[in-house]
Amino acid sequence: MKILVSGTAGGSGWPEPGCRCASCAGLPSGHRRPFELVVDGVARFPFDDPPSGYRACAGGLGLAGPDGSRLLCLPKGRPVPPDGPARYDVVLIDLLDRPERLGELRRAGLADDRTVVVAVWLDHRIRSEEELARRLRLWGALTVPDGTALETGRVLPGSPVTAPWRTLLLGGSRSGKSAEAELRLAAEPYVTYVATGPSGAGDGEWAARVRAHRERRPAHWATVETADLVSAIGQATAPLLIDGLGTWLTAVFDEHGAWEGDRAPVRERCDELAAAWRQTPVRLVAVSDEVGMGVVPATSSGRSFRDELGRLNERLAAESEYVALVVAGRLLEL
Repeated sequence: MKILVSGTAGGSGWPEPGCRCASCAGLPSGHRRPFELVVDGVARFPFDDPPSGYRACAGGLGLAGPDGSRLLCLPKGRPVPPDGPARYDVVLIDLLDRPERLGELRRAGLADDRTVVVAVWLDHRIRSEEELARRLRLWGALTVPDGTALETGRVLPGSPVTAPWRTLLLGGSRSGKSAEAELRLAAEPYVTYVATGPSGAGDGEWAARVRAHRERRPAHWATVETADLVSAIGQATAPLLIDGLGTWLTAVFDEHGAWEGDRAPVRERCDELAAAWRQTPVRLVAVSDEVGMGVVPATSSGRSFRDELGRLNERLAAESEYVALVVAGRLLEL
C-alpha cells in the first residue's frame, strides 16, 4: 500500500491565515497545507466508498488494501475504533487532540512496535515544530512534510528513539510539572499513576484538586494511592508516574514523627527509595518540588524538610537519565 500525504495540517492549514498567535506568527505562509491523502492513487480519505479490491473499516476511517495492509486515519474527536484484533500497519492520527488515544490503540493491539504512527492535522494547538518533535519522540510517533509518500512495510528515516528509563521533573507550585509528567506517558498502553498525597477526605478544597487530577488523566490508567513507593516500584509491571516526592516525604515525616523528633528513619526511607529507583524494573517518571528558591522556612522542622527533599532530589537526579526543571510550563533540561 502506497500512501501519499499531500497535506498534514488541520482544515485551515498551519499557520492559519490571519492568525497572529505565537505559533502561527513564527511560520511562513503555507508551511503545512490542510490534510489530504491518496492511497495507491485511487482511494481518498475518508474511505466511505473505496474502489474495488479495497475494504473500508472503522466507519470509513480505515482502509484495508488488496495486499492485506491496513491504514487508519483518526481525526480529532473520533474514538478508537473497536474493530480489532487486526493491527494497523500505518496510523495517521491527530495527536494534538488526545494523545492517550494512541495508548488506547496500543492497548487494544491495533498498533504495535511495527506500526508507523504519523501525527497529522497539525495546527497552532502546539507552539512550534520543535515542541511537536519533542512530544512525538516521547510518544513513539513521527511527523512528515507535506507531499511525503509512505509505503507499508518500510521503516521511515528518523524513527522514534527509546524514551529515558528514569525521568525526574522538578518545579515550583503550579509550574506545570505534573502536566508534563502526564504528557510524557500519554501514549503508553499501560500506566500506573502513583498518588502519594492525601485523598482529601474532610478537606473540600483539596478533594477538588485531587478530583481534577483524576479527571485529567487517561481513563485507562490505573491509580494507586500509597506512600510505600519502594513496594510500588519493586512490584510494578507497567510504567509508573509518581506524583509526587514532596507529598511522599511529608507522609514519611508524619509516619515517623520526624517533624520535631529523630530524623534518622526519614533518611533510611530515602536510602531505600534511592535503591529502588536505581533498580526499577519499569520506566519511571516522577514529579518533585524544587527547593531553595524561596524564603528560608521559619521553623526548624520546615528547614529540615527542605533539606531532606533537596538531598532526595539530588540523589534521584544522579540516578536518572533525564532531569528537567519546569517553569511556567516550559522545560529547562538539566
